[in-house]
Amino acid sequence: MYGMHFVYILECVDKSLYVGCTNNLEKRLKQHNDSKWGAHYTKIRRPVILKYSETFPTLKEARKRESEIKSWRREKKLSLIQYKLCKK
Repeated sequence: MYGMHFVYILECVDKSLYVGCTNNLEKRLKQHNDSKWGAHYTKIRRPVILKYSETFPTLKEARKRESEIKSWRREKKLSLIQYKLCKK
């Protein structure tokens, strides 16, 4: 997945959702759970679980999608996660 960018949704221990973007999903998830480099929001709500991700060829596309998902209400984010689970 070299050169790909990811938009992801995490579920925090308090059941809140966090939306982010990265070029290394595995590393970023580890940061959210284990390091001081995780986002402040998730640092105080550990552990976090990856619930959803999408891939994009460019950072610009990923940031656009991240912004779109962040603007959604919780219910719509949960519907997106559920849709992915149904597609498996």
